[in-house]
Amino acid sequence: ISTSPGAARNDMVATIEDLHADVLACALRRLDGRSLAAASCATAGLRALAADPDTWRALCLAEWPSLAAQHWLLSAVPPRRLFADASPFPCPDAGEPGAGGLPARLVSAVDVYYRGEPVLYRVVETPASSPWFLSSPFRVEAVDCKKPAPVAAAFSPAEFELSWVVVDPARGRAVNVSSRRAVALGRHWYTGEMLVRFAVVLGGCNFETTVACSEEAGHVSEVSLAVENADGAAVSGEGALRLLAAAMEGRRRGGEREREEAKARYEVFVKSKKGRKESKARREVLVDLCCSAASAVAVLAFFATVVLR
Repeated sequence: ISTSPGAARNDMVATIEDLHADVLACALRRLDGRSLAAASCATAGLRALAADPDTWRALCLAEWPSLAAQHWLLSAVPPRRLFADASPFPCPDAGEPGAGGLPARLVSAVDVYYRGEPVLYRVVETPASSPWFLSSPFRVEAVDCKKPAPVAAAFSPAEFELSWVVVDPARGRAVNVSSRRAVALGRHWYTGEMLVRFAVVLGGCNFETTVACSEEAGHVSEVSLAVENADGAAVSGEGALRLLAAAMEGRRRGGEREREEAKARYEVFVKSKKGRKESKARREVLVDLCCSAASAVAVLAFFATVVLR
């Protein structure tokens, strides 16, 4: 800021770093995660202030209210690392996990939002080292259907948003396996409840979270995560762990368009799965016809042999 436009020698220019450090720190705490990360790249002084763990802890608690009751998670995973891992979308082309092996325990931080406000949040711990878990279909339930969770007196399921952060506390890494916005809506064929689906495609497999809710009762009866492959078959616990470990170590993708692209990838996955099922059904019909024709030829040959004797 120049105090005297005509006197160049006496010009005094004030920069943002001339402000007191406490004032800058207070201003930085009001930024969102992306803005804070961008500000830290401006100067060395802002980088030092933006590295404050308390600032990132407050951001994580504001983004994921489920962490408030599990403060040990923010000790197992540094808040800045957690935000960098779980805020952006994982790269869909997940490769093989590194030399660290598979997680022995998973912690899921699940947050459901309605019109931007948190209405339901849970933390679910899942032991992941037993032979039963590794060989069974992967499935994690955040809300038990026997204990529905109240949400609101009236709500529109299409306006739900969801975050499902999977944390490996032993390695201090995390990944968000939710599309944030719903990718599909439907009705349960028996109960009539609305099914809101959130999905992320990783390594050719679909991580799909289903939220079952009743608009009349105003509650959520199910929030569950499952994984299926390109043929629609359930992925085992071991297979899901490999995909999660690779996604945690892999690259991230940011930007506002990622939510729309996540839905587009899900639609491509569903279309491809449907095409594979139809192709498989055609092959089975062809095999059945060939078997029927071979059986008919064998029967005719038998009768011909009997008649010609």
